Amino acid sequence: MANLHVDVVSAEESIFSGEAKFVALPGETGELGILPGHTPLISRIRPGTVRIELADGGEVGIFVAGGILEVQPGGVTVLSDTAIRAEDLDEAKALEARQRAEEALRNAKDKADIAVVEAELAMLAAQAAAARKLSQMRRR
Repeated sequence: MANLHVDVVSAEESIFSGEAKFVALPGETGELGILPGHTPLISRIRPGTVRIELADGGEVGIFVAGGILEVQPGGVTVLSDTAIRAEDLDEAKALEARQRAEEALRNAKDKADIAVVEAELAMLAAQAAAARKLSQMRRR
């Protein structure tokens, strides 16, 4: 079976670059699965887990805080402001940060502050969920 080249890039660094058999990620309107030969596509992605099934049979998990997906005949590119490798995720830290953000929301006075904190809360909730999911992936 053919493979596709996958790049996952954050604002700070290249998180992953390699050959894969399959990529699954949270698209804007639902979960997307991409195999070699997929139709070209550009889509926004939601916060969640990018799961990459490697050409050698291994699996890589990466949390993204949303971003853009581009699919071309030979490859997949995921661009995200924030992307964190599974082994670097810490569910406890994400939950702690979420509690701080919830406190900030209770203290927020104007609509702009509330909107910023609500967006941060959504991202932190997705990060904690991804940490749980990726932890289960590693145990398999």
